[in-house]
Amino acid sequence: MRSFLAVAVFVLVLALSSSLPAQWPPYPTTGTPRTAEGKPDLTGPAPRTADGKPDLSGIWNYAGILGFRGRPPDPPPGTPPEATFWNIEAGFKDGLPFRPWAAELRKQRMAVESKDNPDAACLPLGHMQLHTHSQPRKIIQTKDLIVILYEANAGIRQIFLDGRPAPGHDPQPWWFGYARGWWEGDVLVVETTNFRDEGWLDVNGAPLTSEGKLIERFRRPNFGRLEIDVTIDDPKAYTRPWTVRVNQRLLADTELIEFVCLENEKFSSRFRK
Repeated sequence: MRSFLAVAVFVLVLALSSSLPAQWPPYPTTGTPRTAEGKPDLTGPAPRTADGKPDLSGIWNYAGILGFRGRPPDPPPGTPPEATFWNIEAGFKDGLPFRPWAAELRKQRMAVESKDNPDAACLPLGHMQLHTHSQPRKIIQTKDLIVILYEANAGIRQIFLDGRPAPGHDPQPWWFGYARGWWEGDVLVVETTNFRDEGWLDVNGAPLTSEGKLIERFRRPNFGRLEIDVTIDDPKAYTRPWTVRVNQRLLADTELIEFVCLENEKFSSRFRK
């Protein structure tokens, strides 16, 4: 059985390494408001595109806690619980509304310390793990398409804003699903379907099945903050939909770095014993 402590240390190393400025030469991000000292003013107003929509573009990093075991802080009234990387259930006082088979599956995954997480084999991270991973992601926004580049495992996600319909009969399932978005005022609403059955929502192995649908609501309340409310509606795995919030912070004057996951590399083999 792999060592939980070793895994925790490994994730902590990732968290620290993603913030080291020496990894990429600093270069001023165009359009960033500045203080009198020349530092990014992240409290300024959110930027807007030529057509008046909030511009979500930028490099973003998870602003919550890694959440190995403990609960996140209680959210303000009317706000969903905070999502955490390790245990997405942590903020729910009564737990998640698992169906019996899904609860048993997660229990089995936790019993072997999540050694079968797809990420351990260099397969894509679960959707919510990407939102809460310590490695950042870059949003590139155009009128008809948003692309999210994930530093973790070099993931790429497309969100289509051109009004196209959902996939037709029997589409090929994707790790990141098929995402379509639209604007409701200053909120970007994204509906993602067409997932593979192998998805993990967190390190503990909360499942996401091919019947799952995710609704994300992106808000940029100021220049340096991004709020994403994510509703998971997967009737195969859960008895009702449930919602979590992801808080992200802007990383100005930096860039993503190359990250390559080498399948069958030797370091993680000690976790599989």
